[in-house]
Amino acid sequence: MSAVEPVDPDVDLHVPADRAELAGHGKWRVLGAISAGGALGALARYGASLVWPGSVWTTFGVNVVGCALIGVLMVLVSEQGRGHALVRPFLGVGVLGGFTTFSTYAVDVARLLERGDALAAMAYAAGTFAGAMGAVWLGVAVTRAAVAGAGAPG
Repeated sequence: MSAVEPVDPDVDLHVPADRAELAGHGKWRVLGAISAGGALGALARYGASLVWPGSVWTTFGVNVVGCALIGVLMVLVSEQGRGHALVRPFLGVGVLGGFTTFSTYAVDVARLLERGDALAAMAYAAGTFAGAMGAVWLGVAVTRAAVAGAGAPG
C-alpha cells in the first residue's frame, strides 16, 4: 500500500501533475474543501426542491445544469490549469457533486415504476442520461470556444 492515498478515482498518483491537489496542503484540507463544497451544493439542490417541489423535472434540471457546470469547470481547471489546487475538489467534487443527485434520480425512476408507468420511467431514465451527457459536452464545447476566443488577437 502506498503512503499517498488517492483524492478521487480519476487521479493517477503516478502522474506528477495529478498529485497537484495534495501538494503543500495535505489530504485534510482537500477533505475540508470537499465537505464545505458538498454542504453548499446540497443546500442549493434543497433550495431547488423548495422552489419546484415534488417534480422529477427539478431533479432533471439540477442534474443537467450541474453536468453543464462540471464540463465548464473541467475545461478551466484541467485543460487551462486555472485556479487554486483546491478549486477542483471544492467545486467539482464538493459543490457540483452535492448539487447533482444520482440517488434522487434513481428514486424518481423507481417511483414511476411502482406507479406502473414504465414508459415514463424509461423515458425519464434515458432522457436524464442523454441530457446530462449532452450538458457536459455542451459545457466543454462552449468553454473551449470561449477560452479560444478570449486568446485570439482582437
